[in-house]
Amino acid sequence: MAAARGLGAAAGLGGRFCRVMLKDPNLTTQQSFHHLAQRKPFFPSAVWHDAVRGMFIQTQDTPNPNSLKFIPGKEVLESRTMEFSTPAAAFCSPLARQLFRIEGVKSIFFGPDFITVTKESEDLDWNLLKPDIYATIMDFFASGLPVVTDEAPRTDTAASEDDDEVVLMIKELLDTRIRPTVQEDGGDVIYKGFEDGIVQLKLQGSCTSCPSSIITLKNGIQNMLQFYIPEVEGVEQVVDDEDDVEKEANST
Repeated sequence: MAAARGLGAAAGLGGRFCRVMLKDPNLTTQQSFHHLAQRKPFFPSAVWHDAVRGMFIQTQDTPNPNSLKFIPGKEVLESRTMEFSTPAAAFCSPLARQLFRIEGVKSIFFGPDFITVTKESEDLDWNLLKPDIYATIMDFFASGLPVVTDEAPRTDTAASEDDDEVVLMIKELLDTRIRPTVQEDGGDVIYKGFEDGIVQLKLQGSCTSCPSSIITLKNGIQNMLQFYIPEVEGVEQVVDDEDDVEKEANST
């Protein structure tokens, strides 16, 4: 019965929320997820124009000072997202491989219409990195090559026939209300599992090493999931093996 009530509530989600303010008066979190970290609005901070290629690239700040969102004005990955945390992971993307050749690039994230680049440290100046990133993106789109090849792994949260009713509701809420908001900040959140009332999620893009990522998980995503799906008791962040290795290396 609880699942049925949750499903009914989830079915009526449309129109209750906007990007800046959660409109439901009963929900304790009435702000966008990253706004809880007292962030300022993020607007395109620069535009790079190449008259020869006829291409405009906008850049937009993210809540993570080490990540910058590049908007090429062209489709990048249609309706899905992909993260490349290491050069080896970029085997299926000619564009990601080219971007990793730029000194100081730590990771790359592709959204439907944007590219998030994360630099290795705060000591690196974006003003030194951006010209090479602009040129690489422009040259790639001028080449006509595919952003990813056919062997690219799928990382979306599409429903499967093995999902029960609660998992279907979780995925629906993630895809329709939570992921679009996170993607606006140059990141994404991927469903990884649901066990004993805990939703396991993986943060990607600018959210991976963002100082406000825990606030995003607990005060934003968790509150919304619990409000609409009573079976959800909490959320936790999961990392891949390569992320574990990197964290251990940074802590030593």
